[in-house]
Amino acid sequence: MKKTKHIAAITMARNDEFFLSRWVEYYGRELGIENLYIILDGTDQDAPKNAADANVIKLPHTDMSRAAGDKYRIGKISDLAEKLFSKYDIVIGCDSDEFLIADPNTKKSLAEYLSDLKYKTAVSGLGLDIGQNMNTEKPLDTKKPMLEQRSYAFLSTRYTKPVVLFRPMRWGSGFHRVHGANLRIDKNLYLLHFGAVDMEILVKKAEKRGADWVNHLRRRGNGTINLVTNKTPHGEKYVKIARIMQRICRPIYAIGKPCMMGIKLVVKIPPRFRKLGI
Repeated sequence: MKKTKHIAAITMARNDEFFLSRWVEYYGRELGIENLYIILDGTDQDAPKNAADANVIKLPHTDMSRAAGDKYRIGKISDLAEKLFSKYDIVIGCDSDEFLIADPNTKKSLAEYLSDLKYKTAVSGLGLDIGQNMNTEKPLDTKKPMLEQRSYAFLSTRYTKPVVLFRPMRWGSGFHRVHGANLRIDKNLYLLHFGAVDMEILVKKAEKRGADWVNHLRRRGNGTINLVTNKTPHGEKYVKIARIMQRICRPIYAIGKPCMMGIKLVVKIPPRFRKLGI
């Protein structure tokens, strides 16, 4: 078996056991659970049971505005990533509902694929924002893999993010950019985002914020869920087109981020992705 580089993965979470346990399961399988670093936002937080052998850091929670909180969290994650490069070759940073995958057609694990790359700074996968089609898909069975139950994704530039670092660098808020490096999108990497994978999960989160939030969600829906429910899905040809567009196009106000020129594409998730067990 070919030796792979030493790779770590970092996330930061609060009140998020559902996705965090799946994050641990996936990245633990791909990289080794001892190479996972979980920052818990709040000393009152507990890691999922399957994270017993991961590296867990608890920090005191402070209520902040969304923008301030984003800057605080990415600062803590970037600080940790910088330290980890003393013993790791590559560091992945992402939210707990985000899963970086190598296309199964490469016949390589994530660790094998990343180990073979020659990038010097950072790299992104193509963002697939996975949502529930309310016309054809049932509520999520939390005991089964998510990709077995969902078939559609919005090709979102928001989730085409440089989550992989090859040397110490600083991420911008939400991992949406890396300071001092241009965006590079690899041809075989995808970043799967599952934040809108199930309407009922979104409703339960909204209930914690109050009845107005629930009513708004029920009335207006969720952007990604609305798109995958109402737009005609395209085949994989359009995934390739989107990758080319995002490589070339940049908004004037943020040249380090990808752009789709206002085009909103929904695609069928390649069935081969289901074998990844996410």
